[in-house]
Amino acid sequence: MKTKKLSLTFFLVLLLLTSLACSVFVGGPDYPQQTVTASPDEALSMQTQIEQALLAGAESGIVTLQITESQLTSFIAEKIGAKENPPFTDPQVTLRDGQMKLYGKVKQGMFAANMLITMNVSIDPTSGMPKIEIASADFGPVPAPEGVNSAISAVIDEAFTGSMGPVATGFRLETITIADGIMTLTGRIK
Repeated sequence: MKTKKLSLTFFLVLLLLTSLACSVFVGGPDYPQQTVTASPDEALSMQTQIEQALLAGAESGIVTLQITESQLTSFIAEKIGAKENPPFTDPQVTLRDGQMKLYGKVKQGMFAANMLITMNVSIDPTSGMPKIEIASADFGPVPAPEGVNSAISAVIDEAFTGSMGPVATGFRLETITIADGIMTLTGRIK
């Protein structure tokens, strides 16, 4: 009888310690059903595509660029993965119905949750570059990690402005369209 009690107590203590060592998933928004895998080749492809579109636009004066969900997901995964303490992991970008949605996983202490940040992408009238505004952020029951909004904005801004760099001198966006997994940007080089 004592052996059974001791075994049960030992099992319960072991179970408690094991659960404390692991993270507890507490929910949050569901990831999209159709997933996009991140690839270093896709991130490089996006940067190369931006440079080529701007160089071609230097001759014609008109720049048209199409960026896919896979390219943005890969670029963000690369940038977030390079950080020592990333604000989120496992990014997944969707481009649908005029909005960019960023899914990810956040962790606070022993709690982990899915997140969804919905962004509107427009044109900054001053700079003529993309302007990203966070329309909503859902971190499930976990409070938003410190600095996640600024980290996300910085990564997205770098995806556009950082890749364009000095090649974009005199470049001004005219339209941004987001639909069916593709963000189409058109503009002019003066």
